[in-house]
Amino acid sequence: VNMNCAQAQKVLRDDDQVDAINRQMYDQVKVAIQQHPEFIESLIHLLSVSRHLERIADHAVNIAEEVIYMAEGRIIRHKTEDYQ
Repeated sequence: VNMNCAQAQKVLRDDDQVDAINRQMYDQVKVAIQQHPEFIESLIHLLSVSRHLERIADHAVNIAEEVIYMAEGRIIRHKTEDYQ
């Protein structure tokens, strides 16, 4: 951890995009399963990978929140407004 608050704030802002990509993946895989049921096992693995990557992003957010707290003393966890 290098106490880079600007980078930590970028991680916080990017989390919504990661969540959206994960939701899009579910929608795309649902369609792919309907069109190509013979690939269902691979598609389910793809969903698992997407979910795990989304969880990694969530952990990165937790770390970023802690960096901001340690560097600036600001508690931003559980805030709903945009991260500034």
